[in-house]
Amino acid sequence: MSGKAKSQTHVEFEVLKTIVEKIDLSRLKQSMATDKVAEKRFDKGATRVAQLIQNLMNRRTHKLPKDHVDYEVKE
Repeated sequence: MSGKAKSQTHVEFEVLKTIVEKIDLSRLKQSMATDKVAEKRFDKGATRVAQLIQNLMNRRTHKLPKDHVDYEVKE
């Protein structure tokens, strides 16, 4: 964790990071992927959502506090 919320963008980044790191989709996959086709569909959908979240995180790294471990200078 990164301590005190220093901006709304900082909070958004940490919420997204927590979603990616902490949410286990195995139970959802078990209930939705009942055959090979459904499993492939689930995997593709989950991958796309993970990419969307990662993109949202990447667009916030330059707005993080400069001492944040994930801070990056905007190019």
